[in-house]
Amino acid sequence: MQTELMVRAIHDGGMRVRASDGEFHVLMDYAMESGDPVIGPTPLTMLLASLAACSANSVMAVLKRMQQPVTGLEIEAHGLRSTEHPTVLKEITLRFFVKGEDVDPAAVSRALQLSEERLCPVWNMLKTSTAIRSDYHVEPPAPAATPVE
Repeated sequence: MQTELMVRAIHDGGMRVRASDGEFHVLMDYAMESGDPVIGPTPLTMLLASLAACSANSVMAVLKRMQQPVTGLEIEAHGLRSTEHPTVLKEITLRFFVKGEDVDPAAVSRALQLSEERLCPVWNMLKTSTAIRSDYHVEPPAPAATPVE
C-alpha cells in the first residue's frame, strides 16, 4: 500500500523558500556569499535534521519495545559536503547519545541496526547513495538539581 505525501514550496526572494505540508511551515535559506545573513536552515541541513529525527523515532520505538530504561536520546548528524557541483553530502555520521541507568548497549546496537535496515525510511533512502556511519554512547541520566535553600 502506498501513501502520498505532499509539500508545497514557494520561492520567497533571494535564496529563501517556504515549504508547507498544509499544516506545518518551514522557512529555508541559503547564503549566496560567505557572511550573507540567513533566516533559516539550508535544505541540506533540513535533510540532516530529517535523518536525525527519523532515526531518533525508530531507535526510541525499538528501545521502548525492548523495555530499556531510556530517559533521553540526542542525535548529532554530521555531513561532509562535496566542494564540487553538485555539492551533495558525501558522508554522514550519526552519533546517538542514549541516556538512562542500566541501558543495555547490545539493545542500543540492535535498535540502530533495525533503524538502518528496516524502520527509518530516510536512512534507507540516503544510504543507497551516501555513506552513513553511526555510533552510540550510553550515558547515565543527569543528576537531579539540588534545591537551593
